[in-house]
Amino acid sequence: MDIERKDPSYPYSAGGWGSLKAVTRILFQEKVPLKDVTLLLRQNKPDGFMCVSCSWAKPADPHTFEFCENGAKATAWDLTAKRITPEFFNDHTVTELLGWHDHDLEEAGRITHPLRYDAATDRYLPVSWQDAFDDIARELRATEPNRTVFYTSGRASLETSYMFQLFARMYGTNNLPDSSNMCHESTSVGLKAAIGVGVGTVRLEDFEKTDLMFFFGQNVGTNSPRMLHPLQDARKRGVPIITFNPLREPGLIGFTNPQSPVEMLKPGDTQISTQYHQLRTGGDTAAILGICKHVIDADDRARVQGEARIVDIDFIHEHTVGFDAFADYVRAANWDEIESVSGLSRADLAEAASEYMRAKAVIIHYGMGLTQHRMGVQNVRMVVNLLLLRGNIGKLGAGPSPIRGHSNVQGQRTVGITEKPELAPLDKLADQFSFEPPRDTGMNIVDACEAMLDDKVDVVLSLGGNLARSVPDHLRMESAWKRLRMTVGITTKLNRSHLIHGRAAYILPCLSRIEIDRQASGEQAVSTEDSTGCMHGSHGVAEPASPDLRSEPFIVAGLAKATLSASTGSVDWDSWRDDYSRVRAEIAETYPEIFHDFEARMWNPGGFARPLKARERKWATESGKAEFLTPETLGEDPDMPERGPDALRLMTLRSDSQFNTTIYNLDDRFRGVKGSRMVVLMNRGDMEHRNLREGDHVTLETIADDGVTRRVQGLSVKIHDIPQGCIAGYYPECNPLLPLWHHAKQSKVPAGKSIPVRIVEQVRTL
Repeated sequence: MDIERKDPSYPYSAGGWGSLKAVTRILFQEKVPLKDVTLLLRQNKPDGFMCVSCSWAKPADPHTFEFCENGAKATAWDLTAKRITPEFFNDHTVTELLGWHDHDLEEAGRITHPLRYDAATDRYLPVSWQDAFDDIARELRATEPNRTVFYTSGRASLETSYMFQLFARMYGTNNLPDSSNMCHESTSVGLKAAIGVGVGTVRLEDFEKTDLMFFFGQNVGTNSPRMLHPLQDARKRGVPIITFNPLREPGLIGFTNPQSPVEMLKPGDTQISTQYHQLRTGGDTAAILGICKHVIDADDRARVQGEARIVDIDFIHEHTVGFDAFADYVRAANWDEIESVSGLSRADLAEAASEYMRAKAVIIHYGMGLTQHRMGVQNVRMVVNLLLLRGNIGKLGAGPSPIRGHSNVQGQRTVGITEKPELAPLDKLADQFSFEPPRDTGMNIVDACEAMLDDKVDVVLSLGGNLARSVPDHLRMESAWKRLRMTVGITTKLNRSHLIHGRAAYILPCLSRIEIDRQASGEQAVSTEDSTGCMHGSHGVAEPASPDLRSEPFIVAGLAKATLSASTGSVDWDSWRDDYSRVRAEIAETYPEIFHDFEARMWNPGGFARPLKARERKWATESGKAEFLTPETLGEDPDMPERGPDALRLMTLRSDSQFNTTIYNLDDRFRGVKGSRMVVLMNRGDMEHRNLREGDHVTLETIADDGVTRRVQGLSVKIHDIPQGCIAGYYPECNPLLPLWHHAKQSKVPAGKSIPVRIVEQVRTL
């Protein structure tokens, strides 16, 4: 397939000079001292710190510059010379700050002191650490545990996460929602049911053995740029890469390695995708079904003709269940429906299937473009179906590869951050720490938001993140957030969640993972898990932004000690605060199969891998085998159908200058957007049909029958290469359009990649 390499929005490859300029710009913008710039050389290194941005794998033999543009931005964001001292709030009330842009709030700098909201002056005022702990503890003790939410953002270390979940359970609740609930919970549910483990099975060594890679709904150039290095190596070996994505993304088209002087100085780049299929938003199940249909049709012909089978029938018989029902469903599937729903032709899908049938080892990478749909769990199961057809799980160079987001979002789940009691080792924790954990199911993100709307939550304690800004139905949730009795934010910077606060509110500023953490027993290290299931140690290397900051473990220990009675459990919180190796020893006792010899192995180059039974073709499923799933439907959203010829399908996305809700600047160079995020990307035909031209402003309204009007105004229209009937806008600016109840079946992941909307107002620009 001949891929058009140039895009008028950004006619360059990912990486290259554009990446170097962006890194230089952020370092100057944040006024990072020259001595701290050199600390980037220790990013993702065994003797340094693990990146605070994405969770992509850390190689055993790292590059000299083992960081990407996004990682450098995240590091500069934490190493900034800018500060928010108590004097900042002398100059700015909370009401005034609510009018600031999200970017400007975080851009104001690192918070230096613990703060308590004062309603009389509408300001945050300094408070001592012990007074903050005591005040928060007093409110927690006065609150019913199941009316308290302990939220985790995905950036906290393994040690902090373990302490946090133990604190919550000793307090009496399993209300432990986290950022996974909003992104890869569909993976956790789908893979667990299909192959017995809720994480991907691919590791870095598999890149060296694979024959073919697929991408579904994952923009590597923006979300995990370091991954471009092993992709480039694979392409140089001749490995085909087939991409399915509604938008043409530069990082999935071409890459110039900014660490290579030769590549930087010569024209051209490495072509990443060998096939690029712009499917209709939400058409993933249909597209995968089309590939499976070509494979099974070819296998049927081979069987009739007495030729070698196309499917791995020995693997299927020995290791799977449900194949016959799935194969019958595939045979009966109608090509007209497959083409209509996927937006791709039968010939397009045949081209992808031909490569798949030739390959002996196949990896399928995917991201939130697959998981954030009403049928997100089914999408994940369809990925597994395709892999199982030819035995592509449990062998080198093959398997499902969900690309996770925040730096320890997978790891915090590994050490107990979950609202599902069946996924936590509660009996072990009870025996280990002499207490009785709660056994009821806690709240996930959607549950917690629904409870807030119904005034059934009193306290939200956030370990990082910007929860009030990131959730669906943002405008409805703001009023609920303000009715809370107390909000507590453990954070490095100011964000909107601290300003849309409860009646009592505290900001507890913490050290960044990049900073040196000095405790009573000496300098401390922490650990994280990357998206390939490998654990890594991390040493802080920079001086703290303020002597008044405390580490995340220190803060959690202080809150737990102040809140819990002396008779609750057998944890010596002070000793854990002073020496994190004691926390790691307890983690190893709770999870010996994963964390045995934790203290020594955390410094292994490349980390140490958690055991995954599915890599050995051992299936911890209900049937004891890998399970095919027969799809429920081809359509993305059977419960919220599009209505009328003017309906559009909105997907929310992130820019190249963004990580989650953190916005480094307002430009998105990959999409040709400058100076604003209030933009909607549209197909030229859709614009002409509505008599729109580039730069016109529109108001989008959600199509729903729940009696709630959801609108976002002032969106500037921009022509983009996206399938007709589909549009795209930025997250979290478009969150008000996403109904809280519009989430993935089974996993409750908000379905932000497919929101039915219409244009209700148009304003012509001059």
